[in-house]
Amino acid sequence: MRLRSDIFVSALIRRAEVQGAVAMLRRRGAAEAGAIFVKLDRLDGRAAVYGPAPQSEEPPEGVDRLFARVHAGDWLDPGEAEQRLKREIMFDPDLWIVEIEDPDGRVFVDLAA
Repeated sequence: MRLRSDIFVSALIRRAEVQGAVAMLRRRGAAEAGAIFVKLDRLDGRAAVYGPAPQSEEPPEGVDRLFARVHAGDWLDPGEAEQRLKREIMFDPDLWIVEIEDPDGRVFVDLAA
């Protein structure tokens, strides 16, 4: 059984803030099962967008959700990251968006290999 999206997002924001990053809810999606996207802004002109990992990736024991970068390359311009999020919203209007500002580039979610 998967943790509800609203609970996962609340825990993600708290985890990031406890570890010294700034995290905020940018878009509220479907409470039970909305897809979650994370925009990571390093505050130096570099950003990344993470979304649900492909379903073929089985999460390890004790991991509720896996995430992967949704774009090629390591970093995007923050404006490009926003454009990517707009495209995702057009595809799925029930998604969640969490923005994390962290100069160290920590995303605070489990990433697929």
